[in-house]
Amino acid sequence: MKTQKIPTKNHWVQKIIAAPENKMSIFREISANQQGYILFHLTKAFRHEIIDGLKPKEIKKLIHYLDPDEMTDLLQLIHTRKRKKIIKTLGKEIKEKVEFLLDFNPKTAAGMMSLDYITVSKNQTFDQVSRIIHKHEKRTGKFPAILVVEDGFLLGELMGYKFATHDGKEKIDKYFHKIPHVKYNAPESEIVAKFKKHPHNKIVVIDEDDSIMGAIYSDDILRIIEEKPMSGLSEFAGINEEEDVLDSALSKVRYRYKWLIINLGTAFMAASIVSLFESTIQAFVLLAIYMPIVAGMGGNAGTQTLAVTVRGIALKEIKLSTARKVIINEVIAGGINGLINGVIVALIAVFWNKSPLLGLVLGVAMFINLMIAGFFGTVIPLLMKQLGKDPAASATIFITTATDVFGFFVFLGLASLILV
Repeated sequence: MKTQKIPTKNHWVQKIIAAPENKMSIFREISANQQGYILFHLTKAFRHEIIDGLKPKEIKKLIHYLDPDEMTDLLQLIHTRKRKKIIKTLGKEIKEKVEFLLDFNPKTAAGMMSLDYITVSKNQTFDQVSRIIHKHEKRTGKFPAILVVEDGFLLGELMGYKFATHDGKEKIDKYFHKIPHVKYNAPESEIVAKFKKHPHNKIVVIDEDDSIMGAIYSDDILRIIEEKPMSGLSEFAGINEEEDVLDSALSKVRYRYKWLIINLGTAFMAASIVSLFESTIQAFVLLAIYMPIVAGMGGNAGTQTLAVTVRGIALKEIKLSTARKVIINEVIAGGINGLINGVIVALIAVFWNKSPLLGLVLGVAMFINLMIAGFFGTVIPLLMKQLGKDPAASATIFITTATDVFGFFVFLGLASLILV
């Protein structure tokens, strides 16, 4: 007799992704003790849609198997009225924890933290700490993080494996180690940076008075790290991070149309510069052939500079107040690249169109526009960061606009002075 194979979490995730139109019926086939964990392995778009489609009693059943911080993460996706209705049905202790966690911004340390920890004194023995752990496990069903304190202030963490190798009457004061910590209002970026600098299985969250509020476990931090590259890539292209490859056509329109309208406006700005030199273009039609080359090279050079600058901002290597040297270096690099490409395009114009003056105009315009690209490719992301915006979020629109506007102005302006 063959044993029935139990579907894995990956099986359910793949099944939902493969048939998004049937996601609700597929999700309801999953046992309640697995549903919550599978939600965390789906994209944000799927998570929102499934939670919206579930009845309050279905949500209550699946969150019963989750930790309070995981419950909070899912409840934050639900509309306020529906959320309050579900919270009322929770047990007193869980309800208090969830309501406490819901008060914090989910993108900060306090919004990410778990309350699954205990505090012990460094002068306590392993036996005494064991009894505290036992009480916590009996109440919550979870083995806690063991945080060692003195006068309420964090000293470090005692790892669970220490209990197997030390006598019960021995004090724990020599066996704990330091653990990284962050303030309760620290943003995700600071938490990830702290985790990368001090690799550990958790980070402690502290209040303004340095008292312990909770702990962030490595799996939550790794989830952020995994999501960030995809988020950054989406924003870089002007695509909302909530958008998923399997979204409907109308959803995709809703996510993208604002940025495309802005892009349309900036395109008209560049076109208005061209219209100023209409008579110049009519007198020397060859200019229309080379205009896209000058603008396109500037846009590409600006995007290259943008990518390097955003990486520097992410690694905390650069900020606006210390960017002078970086800006100068990028402008110089742009000038050198502009000189190289300017000579090439000038030679092509001379041999192809038999016009040394056109070659001169093209070469100088290329040189100046790539310097402009280096300047704006560095300054625009730094300004966005200074204003509290994501430095990668659609910065390409503004950089391309700058290189188009200035590139056309320089190229056609020089043509008006030299060729006409």
